[in-house]
Amino acid sequence: MATMALKLDSQTVAAAGARVKRHLRRRMQALRKALPPAALQARTEQVIARLSALPEFVRADRVALFRAITRRLELDLEPIDALLRARGSAVFYPYMIPSGDAYLTGFQRVMALEELADRGRGFAEPPPTGTSATRGELDLVVVPALAVAPSGHRLGYGAGWYDATLPEVCPPATSVVVAHDFQLVAELPVAPSDVPCDIVVTETRTIRAGVMSP
Repeated sequence: MATMALKLDSQTVAAAGARVKRHLRRRMQALRKALPPAALQARTEQVIARLSALPEFVRADRVALFRAITRRLELDLEPIDALLRARGSAVFYPYMIPSGDAYLTGFQRVMALEELADRGRGFAEPPPTGTSATRGELDLVVVPALAVAPSGHRLGYGAGWYDATLPEVCPPATSVVVAHDFQLVAELPVAPSDVPCDIVVTETRTIRAGVMSP
């Protein structure tokens, strides 16, 4: 009996991956909306507790966070911001600045949460007058996700902001994805431009470089 090898061209594979990602985005957003607010808050508090106990977080002096998009029910890291400021750590937030037909992206130090505002791009970001953190200035970058795999690959909203920006600061900074347990999936479609993170933290699990630890 003859055997036929089926080869898929790169465009077919990319299209299939895009369909899977669209399905996962819809599913994960629906799951977040289905959880009662009290349950979501309890899960968030557990994620925050696990993140704040992470050795890389404990020793970090300069940390990049993200401001939750509340309409999308993202993890609210305001308690982490307060904890960092109370111990004297510098806190940074992501930004986008229009530059021709593209954007300049990066992380900028923010002295107070009141500096953050929606500047027309759908998320709260610093004013466009500060200085970007350069490679070596950040110790830790905390990253949001709609879904995340044990490999550290994550699914966002499709803009590719973190895939474009993380390589500018990591390494030496360590990147940590925070998500709920239900957002952890066995595997995600991965494109060459997708950048994996170093650590995944959920309310019950910590995963480092693909290895789960208690």
